[in-house]
Amino acid sequence: MVKPLQFKGEKKPRKRKAPDADADGIKSSNDASNSLAVPKLSELNREDDSWVTAEAPADIIGPIIFALPSAQPSCIACDANGKVFASEIENIVDADLATAEPHDVRQVWVACRIAGTENISFKGHHGGSGVLSASHEAISPEESFRCIPTPDSAGMFSILTEREQFITITEDSKLRGNAESMSFNTTLRIRMQARFKPKLKANKESKAQEKISRKELEEVVGRRLEDDEVRILKKARIQGDYHEAILNVRVKGKHDKYS
Repeated sequence: MVKPLQFKGEKKPRKRKAPDADADGIKSSNDASNSLAVPKLSELNREDDSWVTAEAPADIIGPIIFALPSAQPSCIACDANGKVFASEIENIVDADLATAEPHDVRQVWVACRIAGTENISFKGHHGGSGVLSASHEAISPEESFRCIPTPDSAGMFSILTEREQFITITEDSKLRGNAESMSFNTTLRIRMQARFKPKLKANKESKAQEKISRKELEEVVGRRLEDDEVRILKKARIQGDYHEAILNVRVKGKHDKYS
């Protein structure tokens, strides 16, 4: 289930406990079926809601913001009617776009891949698609874009429309989609939530898979393990020869038993 976005400085609402009885003090008949199970540790871990920079087109998915190369740090935003405008960024360190984070839900867009193409659609907070005008419910060719990495600036992109023109920002902070080539005014930085970045997500899943306790290893082997055996098995789990190492430890245990 997609969780609502949270911004810096925003207090998290407290969860209310479900009452054990109804207004008359009588417990519900299906109380047993509604009993709460003890949550697993993995379920208690909070999602990573930090914001990072998209480094490649393949990274761009999920909630994002378009940080613009304007004199005053700003990003693309849209109102409830789909009108797009440049919105000042408040959550930023030393005017560095690589640190930009949204403070207003109107600044957040959801990037979605269009199946069978390299194109991406962008939806505003109200559900409308588009970047120059987020007022369309359905995704047509006009609402699909390509994110082209900027050759001389790592982590920067230019947004190409289906008309083979780039989105640009004018000197008076107006957004246009008619730039014929890449320039400073077409170059922007895309910030995204870390938990959606494929590389970080894969690393997180890999680290979670690498973690295993001594008790779990002993259950797999079927006996108590020495400290050096635990180290060997944990190292093998990281290196990818875990099952072979398990067999070796089991064989060693049998030899020790009959020696």
